[in-house]
Amino acid sequence: MSLLTVSQPYAAITLGSNSFNMLVANSVGNKPIVIAKYKRKVRLAEGIGDDGMLSENVMLRGLECLAMFADMLMQHHIASENVAVFATATLRVIGNADEFHQRAMPILQHQIEVISGLREAELIYQGMVATTKGEGRRLVIDIGGASTEFIIGDGSNVLFKTSLPMGCILFNQRFFSQTPLQSIDFEQAIDYVNTILAQYRPQLLDLGWQSAVGASGAVQSVVSVLQHRQCSEVITVNILHAFRFEILSQADARLSGIKGLNAEQAPTFAAGVAILIALFESLSISSLHLAGGALREGVLQLLADRIAVAAQKTSM
Repeated sequence: MSLLTVSQPYAAITLGSNSFNMLVANSVGNKPIVIAKYKRKVRLAEGIGDDGMLSENVMLRGLECLAMFADMLMQHHIASENVAVFATATLRVIGNADEFHQRAMPILQHQIEVISGLREAELIYQGMVATTKGEGRRLVIDIGGASTEFIIGDGSNVLFKTSLPMGCILFNQRFFSQTPLQSIDFEQAIDYVNTILAQYRPQLLDLGWQSAVGASGAVQSVVSVLQHRQCSEVITVNILHAFRFEILSQADARLSGIKGLNAEQAPTFAAGVAILIALFESLSISSLHLAGGALREGVLQLLADRIAVAAQKTSM
């Protein structure tokens, strides 16, 4: 494909435990050029009951978002074969995932592929590499709603990957459901992270890294508050402890006194800060930069590669 040739539009849809995302792109050469972005905080993991089933009202929230995505696919004239739909942690674990798929199919007109945590980690890393400048060995941390992925890579090579069952929505329900929040909430959340991470910590530290980057909601929320305050966007443990102090000084769950924090970010902000503090301290992270992209960009590149291969076969 010539560098001047623009592909037909295609769409990468990711159904996370916190947010549903859709990126629409064209390829110039084999590089995706994003032409539209759609995102909704569905908070799917909030609907997981004690019985492991997704509640009806949260399922409807997800299906309504898929209806919006379907409208956008039509508006952008995207062919069915140029769409990829990947789902992560919540749809991996709920007992009524088949029902969600059955109800989603007539709306989206496309099969949803539920990927493993390790596959998710690979795509996160590929999305980071495609969008984030930097060299040398990097640690990538993606804190989602119901899982957190850890990847160490060098260039395009993945040296370590894992996906652990901890995320902002799960932590909200377990540690941050009562307001006003207290120090013990943070202490218990941090202890829980350390327990889950203990098995993998030695391998992570043995491999080491030159720089650390963070992706997705929790890190984006911290960085956006720093941007609003016109501060450095590099996250350090001192910044996180300062946010912890601010959070504990708030009287209501909306955290409305925290300058620069918007209403959409507030519900999971405390959980994200707690998880980050635990990771900084346990892994001796000195600083963390926001990645340019993660899962959705990884899926987008995967789709771009598939379309390029199909186009080559057609032209042969």
